[in-house]
Amino acid sequence: MYNKNVYKYDEMKRKEHMAVRETVGWYFWTHQLLEVSGSDGAAFLDKIYANPIGNLKAGRERYTTMLNEEGEIIDDVVVFRWEENKFWISTLFLNKLVKWFDAQKGTMDVKYEDITPRYDMYAVQGPKSRDMLNMITDSPVDEMRFFSFEERKIDGIPALINRAGFSGEKFGYEIYIAPEYDGMLESKLKTAATAFGGQEVTDFQIMAWTLPTEKGFYYMRDLMHTNPLEVGLDVGIGWNKDFIGKEALLKIKKEGPKHIMVGFTMEEADVRVNGKDLGGPGTPVIKDGEEVGRVSKCNYSYVLDKPIGYIYAETGKVAKGDTVTINGAQAVICDTVFV
Repeated sequence: MYNKNVYKYDEMKRKEHMAVRETVGWYFWTHQLLEVSGSDGAAFLDKIYANPIGNLKAGRERYTTMLNEEGEIIDDVVVFRWEENKFWISTLFLNKLVKWFDAQKGTMDVKYEDITPRYDMYAVQGPKSRDMLNMITDSPVDEMRFFSFEERKIDGIPALINRAGFSGEKFGYEIYIAPEYDGMLESKLKTAATAFGGQEVTDFQIMAWTLPTEKGFYYMRDLMHTNPLEVGLDVGIGWNKDFIGKEALLKIKKEGPKHIMVGFTMEEADVRVNGKDLGGPGTPVIKDGEEVGRVSKCNYSYVLDKPIGYIYAETGKVAKGDTVTINGAQAVICDTVFV
């Protein structure tokens, strides 16, 4: 049952996490980028993704899921629209994405190119991130809306500033820059962060797990073998357009999903809990002697100072406020957004 919590007692992790929540943190956070073009580009992406892409304005972006014919999520991405027939797709699974595109494009006029080597991306996240960006860019970013991107210069070098991020912070930005200027940018980020009481985040578990989970964000491994209706990603789906998986998803919507993703918290930190994100089905969740679901993810909230996570539960078997047992320890069901 007991297993010393790798998060709770690691002061470096705590310090880096809380820098993002309280001041500002910056880190190298490059994703893979696929550039999509062609006269049928928008129509093709509308077919591929559940959320509408064709109605995006230039300079804006949208988070969306990609489904198979059964309505299961096979990728989640952010789509940037540069102009009428030019898009970027930010993903962690570019090779899989290209294979899926190849299988679906048919005779449509659409081209796609891996442009990942052209750009590195740095995240600047936290309450002071806007002030920090204003300190290093050639013009302020104050008027930028969430999920918008604009071109700026940093020390005379072209950079793309994107107001977004995987930390869940109200103020967060991503900087795309040519790799040969990484050294210059890192130097400026380090100096600016220090000026605002922030720091570099070096621990991948903080970037990818603890920060996003506190805000209810998913990693793709959380979403495998689920559909948008089960995990709360159905908001904004383009039900009025055709997309791969729509027919199956409409059937699930009519009948109701068989599972639902819920959150949980635990007071006991030193309990071994495996999520399916680590491989396997996840630790069983017990209520009144009956298995009601499996842990999808478990890590730590430094804001709440306790373990938190997601449970992939059978619909109707648990409700907010219920007490369940996970590996012999009590947990309380809650929303998937914790702070």
